[in-house]
Amino acid sequence: MPAPVPDALPPDCPHGYLTKHESIAIQGVPNLFIRSLLDKQQFYDPEDAALALGISSAFWSLFGLLWPSGSKLAERMALRPVNANERILEIGCGLALSSLVGHRRGANITASDCHPLAGEFLKENLRLNHLGPMNYRHGHWGEHATQHQDIAVSSRFDLVIGSDILYERDERGDLAHYINEHVEDHSEVWVVDPNRGNRSHFHRNMAAQGFALSEEALDISATENVAAYKGRMLTYSRD
Repeated sequence: MPAPVPDALPPDCPHGYLTKHESIAIQGVPNLFIRSLLDKQQFYDPEDAALALGISSAFWSLFGLLWPSGSKLAERMALRPVNANERILEIGCGLALSSLVGHRRGANITASDCHPLAGEFLKENLRLNHLGPMNYRHGHWGEHATQHQDIAVSSRFDLVIGSDILYERDERGDLAHYINEHVEDHSEVWVVDPNRGNRSHFHRNMAAQGFALSEEALDISATENVAAYKGRMLTYSRD
């Protein structure tokens, strides 16, 4: 893959925001060429589509950036044996790095997010990596969740995955309830969390849905090619 290539366009570019292209290394699989937003300062919501979904200007750009927890989850997906009969759902996918890894390896995976542009970025990154079409659905939980019957997640899955999705306390348990709506009785749930401090609420909410927790500390020291990382790999399952 080529070296990272910034491709910032002029401020008056047609799509209203600046992007870049990078070759992203995921341990265990070939690099992926990823189009992302140039930085956290990007914002483009002329018709308030994101705002209507509860996504403010301060949070608008977060879907389009690569995050360390997403890379850690993608590494796990690179190691998971592919089962053609297994259905996988990534929630809050953002740039869907884990979904792209799984899709390229032949997994039956669906990416989902509530951001209006997540699907568009996914299509472009599939094209950049010469990959065929992949399932994408609107996925939203919480007080701003809206019904999108024709494009929303509506199936049940054998594995649900997510990275850095515990960014709120979620006292009502919306996320755990949403997950429970989309899993089979035998399903597992994987969440990589960068120690945001909201795990205890999520644990309780998942326990209320009948899930038991297996927790693994991720404490990775920095090397010449890898940044330091501290977090948790959370695996939930039912008996």
